[in-house]
Amino acid sequence: MKRALARTGVYLSLVIATLVVVLPIAIVVLGSFKTDQEFLTTGPLTPPTNWLNVTNFVTAFRDGNMLSGFANTIVVLAFAVTGTILIGASAAYAIDRFGFRGRSVVLALFLVATLVPGVTTQVATFQIINGIGLYNTIWAGVLLFMGTDIISIYIFWQFIRAIPRSLDEAATLDGAGHLRIFFRIILPNLKPAIATVVIIKGIAIYNEFYIPYLYMPDHKTIATSLFAFKGPFGSQWQVISAGVVIILVPTLIAFLALQRYIYNGFTSGATK
Repeated sequence: MKRALARTGVYLSLVIATLVVVLPIAIVVLGSFKTDQEFLTTGPLTPPTNWLNVTNFVTAFRDGNMLSGFANTIVVLAFAVTGTILIGASAAYAIDRFGFRGRSVVLALFLVATLVPGVTTQVATFQIINGIGLYNTIWAGVLLFMGTDIISIYIFWQFIRAIPRSLDEAATLDGAGHLRIFFRIILPNLKPAIATVVIIKGIAIYNEFYIPYLYMPDHKTIATSLFAFKGPFGSQWQVISAGVVIILVPTLIAFLALQRYIYNGFTSGATK
C-alpha cells in the first residue's frame, strides 16, 4: 500500500509539473493563430477557428523588425559567448594550476558575488557603461554578457582538474609557456565543457530582455523586438503570441538537438 501511494504521488507530481510547463506554451500557441476579436472573446484554451491564419506571424516578423533583432542577437551571442569561454576557462586554469595566496578567498568571492542581486548594482553598472561611451551601442550588451559566472568557472574547473598535470610538465620541458599550454593542451580537452557553457550561456543571452532594453534601446535584440506591440493604450496580444512562438522555435530546436551535451556536461563535471 505504501509503495502504491508513493508511486501515485510521483506520477501525480509529474503530471502537475507537466501541466505547469505545457499550459502556458499551449495558450501562447493557440493565441498566435487567433484574430484580435477571437483572442478577446474566446477562452485561452479554445482552439482558433482557422489554423492557417499566419497574419499574426507576418505582422510580428515584419513590424517587429525581427530580422534585425536576430542579426543583433547573433552578434552579441558570438562575441559574448567567446569572451565567456576564454575568461571562464582561463580563470579556472589559474585557480587549479597555480598556487597563490588568497586562492580560497578568490573562490569565496566568486560565490559571494552570485548572492548579490544584480539589480542592486545597476546604477553603478549604468554609470560605468555610460562613462566609457558604450551606452546605446551593441557593445554594451557584449561587454555585460561577456562577464562570466561561477557556474561556467565551476564547469571548466571540474574538467581541468581531470586533465593530468603531467601533460603540463611535459609541455614545460619542451619549452612551452603558460599561454601555449592553455591554448594547446587545456582548451582542446575542454570541448564537452565548452559545449555545455555555450548552450547555457547562449540560451540565457537569447532570452535576456532587461540588459538589451536598458543599455541598447536603439539596437533591438530578438527579446526586445516584441515590445513594439505593447503600448499604453492596449496590446496586440495575438501578435505578441505569434512573436513568442517565432522566438521559441530556435531555442526549442537547439535544446532538443543539444540536450545530451548539457546533461553530460553537468554530470561529468559533478563526477570528475
